[in-house]
Amino acid sequence: MTHEFFKIISRVEFEALLNSFPAVGTETVSISDAFGLVLGEEIISPEDLPPANRSCMDGYAVNARDAFGATEGNPAYLECTATLRVDENPGFELQPGECAAIATGGTLPGGADGVVMVEHTHDLGSGTIEIRKSAAPGENIMLKGEDVAKGTPVFQSGHKVRFQDVGLLAALGIKEIVIHRKPRVGIISTGDELVEIDAPQKVGTIRDVNSHTLRCLVNEAGAEAVNYGIVRDELNKLESTLEKAIAENDLVLLSGGSSVGMRDLTVQAIESMQDSEILAHGVAISPGKPTILGHAGNKPILGLPGQVTSVQVVMLALVVPFIRQLMGQKDAFSGTDRFLVQAELGRNTVSKPGREDYVRMKLTHREGMLPLAEPVYGKSGLLKTMIQADGLMIIPADTEGFYAGNTVSIWKI
Repeated sequence: MTHEFFKIISRVEFEALLNSFPAVGTETVSISDAFGLVLGEEIISPEDLPPANRSCMDGYAVNARDAFGATEGNPAYLECTATLRVDENPGFELQPGECAAIATGGTLPGGADGVVMVEHTHDLGSGTIEIRKSAAPGENIMLKGEDVAKGTPVFQSGHKVRFQDVGLLAALGIKEIVIHRKPRVGIISTGDELVEIDAPQKVGTIRDVNSHTLRCLVNEAGAEAVNYGIVRDELNKLESTLEKAIAENDLVLLSGGSSVGMRDLTVQAIESMQDSEILAHGVAISPGKPTILGHAGNKPILGLPGQVTSVQVVMLALVVPFIRQLMGQKDAFSGTDRFLVQAELGRNTVSKPGREDYVRMKLTHREGMLPLAEPVYGKSGLLKTMIQADGLMIIPADTEGFYAGNTVSIWKI
């Protein structure tokens, strides 16, 4: 039986189907292991940070009214009653006309509401400090709870943990957090022509490239890749391998399963699984049009192109964001994770209306000008088009292309 293509759907419709799959479950991890993962619950601050008013500078803690109007020509004179260590909790209060020497990070004594930097002062000896610059209330100090107030939200569920976030959690004394666990992604390479990468080169065979590049992109997205090797063009073997991969993973990728020769086998193998369905059989992007989306139970299965550059573009455009969505990341398909560079287009670049084109682009740096962006053309089976490309230019489906000289956004890859 031959399975015809379903009606091609747009990239937006395809993403909506991907978004229908729930995020994976949660687990508790140390913050040292949380980088790049996604929060599974909201974090509320257990304390004020900082816990008290602290100095941002080396200098003298003062009450601003005692230094009001102080200048080089008309200084104020205060008596230094203490030299505070950075780890000291002052147990006293400044009286009018007094100040206290303080280091960066030191806790202010009672009655102090500002810090005069040491370079704007002069020690006259015998405890008298000449203040040569006024200090406004709050100047050069971090207020209690200014970073985070006790009981307020720190991060929302669905937030991807960055290195700076780990620093804040450490400062709050939070050792462990609840995150969405790393999804397990099974990778199956299909095709009679495929051989392992250590096999000698000969006519009629192709070394398995895709399982290795897919593993890199899966890992970069924050998931755990599991390779199931090469499966020949045999339905029974594909079905048994797919069944095993579905049982052991949260997502299964079949590389090569959307090509003309393997298309029917991929669809049949998916449909042979328990509680399965083909959700999409083609997406209006180029390259990557024949991508297949199905599921078995609540687990998604993607049949990806076999051509080495096509599968890499589909991974970047659809699968990597999908993995992040499975990890619980909010707005994973919004494109905010992309590093975009503005460039001048070097030549007219055309596209067929009705499909979204991902054009490989080479960037040339120009001093004092926007970089020059030019398309890297080549057949989808040539690895060098992705090797030579610095990024991708996306031409929307309702656009026939861009003119040379236009300012365009290049997605760095």
